[in-house]
Amino acid sequence: MTYQTFLETLTQPAPPSGLNPILNALWHAERGDWDAAHEIAQSREGSPDYDALHAYLHRVEGDQGNAGYWYRRARRPVFEGSLKAEWEALVREFLER
Repeated sequence: MTYQTFLETLTQPAPPSGLNPILNALWHAERGDWDAAHEIAQSREGSPDYDALHAYLHRVEGDQGNAGYWYRRARRPVFEGSLKAEWEALVREFLER
């Protein structure tokens, strides 16, 4: 799936079947369903990829301290750009896998 195709799915009532769970969470996050996205992030705490998602979600929530904790767990630097830029970077990263 391309990034553009992923964006187009955001107009659908449900995420496409077969999505990587992290992309599924990012789909829900972009649609404003933070709780669904957070539940996915929590489902595999300790996995660096899921911890990176968790960090992003706490940035969305405005909890910078908690986000910092999750960035450290993910072994990633705190993202310096906008939330939109981080969302796009994460989507592109996981689409490439």
